Amino acid sequence: MTGVEGLIEAAAAVLWPHRVGDRVFGDVASALVTDKGTVYVGVCIDTSCGTGFCAEHAAIAAMVTAREYRIARIVAVTRGVDGVVVVPPCGRCREFIRQIDEANLEAEVILGPDRITSLRALLPAADWPV
Repeated sequence: MTGVEGLIEAAAAVLWPHRVGDRVFGDVASALVTDKGTVYVGVCIDTSCGTGFCAEHAAIAAMVTAREYRIARIVAVTRGVDGVVVVPPCGRCREFIRQIDEANLEAEVILGPDRITSLRALLPAADWPV
């Protein structure tokens, strides 16, 4: 399975913000590794009308397109003043990850170079029927 630093680097490699008017695309990137060891990446698309999506959604869409559904580890990053910064998944992403496959509750969510938790820990009230 891809290590924490490798996954952070994979996400950072596709982090190329692009401005269109007052919107910025690709200022957050995500990388995930599946239970089969495949890495998928994606970037956010921020739109003014709310039809955009998070970087995690883009990486997960690539994974599902390839007919994989179980996430072993996932990370999202952006650029801060001092370089690449890991950011936690928003609530919408947390629920999206969960609904792709129930086993994703055990996925490792990278919260920093030395900080990992399970999706289950980020969704403490996740025990409801799908």
